[in-house]
Amino acid sequence: MKYPNGHNSAISFPLGGIGTGSIGLSGAGQLIDWEIMNRPDKGSHNGYSHLAVKAERGGELVDVRVLNGDMAPPYTGTSSFGEAGNRFAGYGFGANKCLLPGLPHFREVEFDGEFPFARLTFRNETFPGEVVLRAFNPLIPLNDFDSSLPAAAFEIEFHNDTAGELRYTAALSVRNPVERSCHTLTGRLLEMKQKQHHAASPRYGELALVTDAEEYSGQSCWYRGEWQDDINMFWNDFARPGALKPRDYPAENGRHRHDTGTLAAHLTLPPGGRGKIRFVLAWYWPNVRNFWNEGEREYPGWRNWYATQFGGAAEVADYFMANYDRLLNETRLFHDALFASTLPEAVIDAVSANLAVLKSAACLRLEHGEFYAFEGTSSLYGSCEGSCTHVWNYAYALPFLFPALERSMRELDYTWNFQPDGGLGFRLQLPLGREATGFRACVDGQMGGVIKMYREWKISGDTGWLRRWFPQARRALEYAWSPENPDRWDPEQSGVLTGRQHHTLDVELFGPNPWLTGFYHAALDAAARMADAVGEPESAALYRSIRARGRKFVEEQLFNGEYYVQKLDLADDAVLAPFRDARRYYWNEESRQIKYQLGNGCLTDQLLAQWHASLAGLDDVFDPARIPAALRAIHRYNFLRSFRDYANFWRVYALNDEAGTIICSWPRRDMPAIPIPYATEVFTGYEYHFAAQLVMHGMVAEGTEVVEAARARYDGVKRNPWSEIECGSNYARSMSSYSLLNAYGGFRFDLAAGMIGFAPAARRPGECFRSFWSLGTGWGSVEITDDSCTLRVLYGSLKVNTLQFPLEPASVRLGGRELRFTRCESGIELAEPAELTPAVELTCFRQCATP
Repeated sequence: MKYPNGHNSAISFPLGGIGTGSIGLSGAGQLIDWEIMNRPDKGSHNGYSHLAVKAERGGELVDVRVLNGDMAPPYTGTSSFGEAGNRFAGYGFGANKCLLPGLPHFREVEFDGEFPFARLTFRNETFPGEVVLRAFNPLIPLNDFDSSLPAAAFEIEFHNDTAGELRYTAALSVRNPVERSCHTLTGRLLEMKQKQHHAASPRYGELALVTDAEEYSGQSCWYRGEWQDDINMFWNDFARPGALKPRDYPAENGRHRHDTGTLAAHLTLPPGGRGKIRFVLAWYWPNVRNFWNEGEREYPGWRNWYATQFGGAAEVADYFMANYDRLLNETRLFHDALFASTLPEAVIDAVSANLAVLKSAACLRLEHGEFYAFEGTSSLYGSCEGSCTHVWNYAYALPFLFPALERSMRELDYTWNFQPDGGLGFRLQLPLGREATGFRACVDGQMGGVIKMYREWKISGDTGWLRRWFPQARRALEYAWSPENPDRWDPEQSGVLTGRQHHTLDVELFGPNPWLTGFYHAALDAAARMADAVGEPESAALYRSIRARGRKFVEEQLFNGEYYVQKLDLADDAVLAPFRDARRYYWNEESRQIKYQLGNGCLTDQLLAQWHASLAGLDDVFDPARIPAALRAIHRYNFLRSFRDYANFWRVYALNDEAGTIICSWPRRDMPAIPIPYATEVFTGYEYHFAAQLVMHGMVAEGTEVVEAARARYDGVKRNPWSEIECGSNYARSMSSYSLLNAYGGFRFDLAAGMIGFAPAARRPGECFRSFWSLGTGWGSVEITDDSCTLRVLYGSLKVNTLQFPLEPASVRLGGRELRFTRCESGIELAEPAELTPAVELTCFRQCATP
C-alpha cells in the first residue's frame, strides 16, 4: 500500500524480530518508537538518531539532507514524542528538535509498505537523483531463529539521473541510550557499549552498527559538549565534501551523558547509474525483569532467548550482515508468495499488516525460546499480561507461520496455568513459576485451548506431541463438569453451559448462550477426535454423547428464527444465588435485572466457535442450514456504514463516516438496562473472523466489504496501518485477519493424515486463483485454473497422501513423474505418499497431460 505526502503521518512501521522489541520507521522516514529495551515506549525517540544523505560532484558538495520528509503538524509541540517530564520541551516549545525537522530534508516522500518490507521514495528539487530507503527485519515462516533477530536492516539506493558522475554518501547515526557509553569503531563495525550497568542488570544494553560497503568512514562519538554542540558539530562535519573525519574518546562518557556515533558509506555512480548502501543496526538488552506487577523485585529475572544465541550486539550485526542476501531473499520469497495471492487488495493488506504484531513489543521469547505475549501495548507497558488465552484464541498467524512457537504456548499453558481445582488461569505469570492470579477460569480461553491443541496436531502432524499433552487437554475439558468447578459450567454433562461463564469481554454470562456453549461443543468434538488418536475410545464416546445432547438444545432453544440468542430471564435474581459475590456484582436493583448479559442481542461472536471449527477441520458446531441466516443477521444489524448517528459510550475505534462492525446489537429494541460491556465498540479482531465466516459460507461480497471497512480506518493518517488497536496498540486479536487467507482459499489440511486441499470461495470459470499457504513442515503457493491445480513448496517440504482440489483429475504429476491414484469421497488418494520440495511441484490435470 502506498502512502504519499500528507497520508503518512500516523505510520510507525516496526523493525525488529519476534520477541526482540522493535524500532519504528515513521511515514516520513524518522526513527521513532524505540522499544528495544524490553518494554513498550510509544512516541519515543532516541536522541538525534537518524539517516542522512549527501551528493558531491568534483569534490564539491551538491546537496545534503536528513533522509526524512516533512514532519506532520501541529508544530506547537507535543508530549507524544517522549518529551514528557522535560520542563523545556513539549507543548509550547515547537516541533520536536530531536526528529530534526529544522535540518534540510526532502520535500516529497512516498511510503510504500508491504509487511515485512517498507520502501520510502524521497525526492527534492535540489538533490540530484532519486533516493529510495528500504527497511526490513527477516520474516521467514517456519524459521523462527532468523525471524527473531534483534536488528533492523536499512538499504539506501541512489539513482544518478543526471548527466555527470556523482559521489553519494549515506550515514546512519544512533545515540547510545545508556549513560557512561563507550564506543569502538573497528573497520565497518561500530560497537556501542556502556559502563553504567553491570552485565546482569536488566538495564544493561548494547548497540552495534555495521555496513558491507567497500568505502566507509565514521565517528565513534559525536563531539562531547553542552547545549546543541553535538548535533551542531556533526552537521558541520557531514555537510562538507568527503568522508567523515574520525572522532574518538578514549574514556567513557560521564554520568547523565549519552554519546552518539555515526557510520557512513560512500559510492560513486556514473550518469544513469544505480547503487546501494546497506546498514544493519542490532541491539542487545539480554536481561528481563517483570516490571509490571507489584512485588517484582521478589522474583528473579530471565534472559531473552536471543541472548542465549548471541554474545552481544556485534555478534548479531555480524551474523545478519554475513547472511544478508539469504535473509533478504527468503523473506522476499514469503512476501512475493503472499502478495501474489489473487485475493482482494484489502484482504492481503489485512493479513500482512497485522503480522507486525509479532514484531512488536507486545511479544517476548522466554529463555528457552517459548513464546509469550501481552494482549497489546500501551505507551510504556504491555497491555494485559499473560498470553491471555481468550484474546490469543483469535490470533491465527502464529500457528500457521511459526507453529513451533504456537505449540510452546499450549505447553506453557498446560504446564504452569492449572489451578488446584482443575481450572486454568488465562494469564500466564512471569517469571515462570510465579504464583497464579487465582482468578476464575474463562470458558472461551479454556475450551479454545482444547480446540487449538487439535489444530496444532493437524498443522504439525506430530501425534507423539499429541500423546504427551492430551492428558492436560482432557483435564481442561472435563473441568466443565468437575465438582471442583465453583462456576458450575455443566455439572450434569448436559452439553449446555448454564453456570457462571467468564469470557473475553471481561465479565460473566449466566445461562445458555450460543457463543460459549459453541466453544464447549467444538472442544468436545476436538477432544473426541484426539481421544480416538491416542487410544481412549471411552473418552471419545463420552464427549460425543455430551455434545449431541447439547447441540439438540442449542438448535431447539437458542435460535430465534434469525440468529442465536442467550436464554436467560434477566429478572430472575435466583440465577445468581449459587455463586459467591454474584449478586453484588451482577444485580441491578434499580432495573431489577442481571447486568452485563446478552439477552436477545445479536452478538457478532455468536458463531465464533464455528469459525474455529471450520478452520481446524471439525464438524459444524451449529445447524449448517441456519449458519448463513445468522451471518446475514449479523451483517444486517451489526455492520454500520456510518457512525454519525450512533451512540457509543465505550472506547471509540470507529467514528464519523467510517464503517465498521459493532460487537452486539438488539434489533428488537430489548437491550438490557446495562448490557454486556463493549457492545457498541468495534474490534478489528471480531470483524476479520466475521468476514472470514461470511466468505466461507458464500457471502464473499459482504465479507470483503467488512474487511475493506476495517482497513479503510487504518489509512496512515487517522491510524497506523501496522498497529490495529483495541485494548492498546499492536493488538493480538487483529491477527484473526490471517484466517481470511484460509477462508478465501478454502484451505484444508491434516498433516497427521497427509492431506491438503483447497476450494476457492470466489474463483469464476476462466480465472486463475493463486494463494499462499503454510503448514508445519513447509510453505508455498497453490495455483488453480479450470484445467489444473498446481501445488508448490517454496520452503521446507510436504508429504501428502490425499489431495482435495476443485476438479476431478485425469492425471497427477510430481515433477515429470506420473503418480498413480484412486478417487475417493474426500478427493484423491495417492498410491504412494508424495514428497514435495522446492525442486519439484505437484500438478493435477483435468485432462491427461501431454508427455
